Amino acid sequence: CSSLAGIMLLEVFLVLGAVIVYFLFSKKKEETLPFKEGWWGKGEKPDTEEDTTIRPFKVETTEEELSDLFRRLDQARFTEPLEHSCFHYGTNSVYLRKVVSYWKNQFNWKKQVEVLNKYPQFKTKIQGIDIHFVHVKPPHLPEGQSAKPLLMVHGWPGSFYEFYKIIPLLTDPASHGLSDEHVFEVICPSIPGYGFSEAPHKKDFNSVSAASVFYELMLRLGFNEFYAQGGDWGWLICTNLAQIAPNHMKGLHLNLASVTNMGFIHLLSILLGRYLPGLFGFQDEDVRRMFPFLKKGLYRILLESGYAHIQATKPDTVGCGLNDSPVGLAAYILEKFSTWTDLEFHNLEDGGLERKFNLDDLLTNIMIYWVSGCIVSSMRFYKENLQKGIGKQKHERLTVQVPTGIASFPNELVHTPQAWAQKKYTNIVSFHFMPRGGHFAALEEPELLAEDILQFVGKVEKEQLWRKK
Repeated sequence: CSSLAGIMLLEVFLVLGAVIVYFLFSKKKEETLPFKEGWWGKGEKPDTEEDTTIRPFKVETTEEELSDLFRRLDQARFTEPLEHSCFHYGTNSVYLRKVVSYWKNQFNWKKQVEVLNKYPQFKTKIQGIDIHFVHVKPPHLPEGQSAKPLLMVHGWPGSFYEFYKIIPLLTDPASHGLSDEHVFEVICPSIPGYGFSEAPHKKDFNSVSAASVFYELMLRLGFNEFYAQGGDWGWLICTNLAQIAPNHMKGLHLNLASVTNMGFIHLLSILLGRYLPGLFGFQDEDVRRMFPFLKKGLYRILLESGYAHIQATKPDTVGCGLNDSPVGLAAYILEKFSTWTDLEFHNLEDGGLERKFNLDDLLTNIMIYWVSGCIVSSMRFYKENLQKGIGKQKHERLTVQVPTGIASFPNELVHTPQAWAQKKYTNIVSFHFMPRGGHFAALEEPELLAEDILQFVGKVEKEQLWRKK
């Protein structure tokens, strides 16, 4: 009888062991995200081969476009703001009048066009639509060194212009007081439907579609191995690209790392993390940024995500007004550059906008949206990514094995601790709490972001981490 019990116990242990081994090793199996082969051009896909030519591109605007803009600015109707309302109700129209006055009387778009055209730009057709990108090679390379290709992807309501201050720090670090151990060749595409990239003409163009298009772009440019960097939508597009082509991406650097698949441990850490931080792998800085969670997490998300709800449901409706009114467009975009740079800026009548940015840079970004007429298509990207709900798509369930570096800026709207990020990005080789800065890191704190990218790539290269994926 006892020997029978012993055999049964042994069987139980064997079954348990098999289950444990199965889970341990089945998790190790690297599942990739399928490349999304789409056709986003007008009408039916033609039978002919796609023209893969890479054509030079320059930003150009006509006098007609500019006179139309000034007519609209002249005819703007402003609403009186509530007294002492600062930016609590959104963009304050007292300050907006000042912006519009500057736009009409001092802002020199032609000079900014020259700034935009100082870096080489190109267009090429991929999956039926024209893709615009900036491609900057190093002015000079140290002896025996080759440039490392780096794909940098923007988000909403930004543009490729966000990277104009960081590009020289990465392509010519030595001239800017940084180590030139690693020098980059930088490729900044415009997400389809943003800036000068053609908008998809069909439904369902989401982050995986964009990642597939950019993967094709990098291969077309001759880059078989490359690094990728992103924040905002760039975070998700580059994450998807790491899931599609893990053997081609040497490293992934993010200045935003959101986790959409929340499990039981996440929820428990929200409830108890403030009191038992060590138990959930939280550091003091995590606790400081996250708690009290109702105020710094839930309430903040509710307060700041109204735009996302509109754009994820009815982007074309609100987009009509923004595409028709440059002042409306400016009000909508400037509010994000205020709040997402520092939430406390909503207590200021000017939204703190000129504390971290200058009006020339802010208006250049707005003008990219205006002259390309892309605000509606840029907003549709929310619907394409969120219409199925959060946590429902395959890429949200898959992990990322590519070596990952995360620069965590203190004024980012929602903080993701390393302990949470680790569940998604299983190979985090560098996670840094940045000393200052918010959502638009490349434009706001280019030096800090460049230094973090350089040290991350240094680690990956030194230990050849991509070969150990």
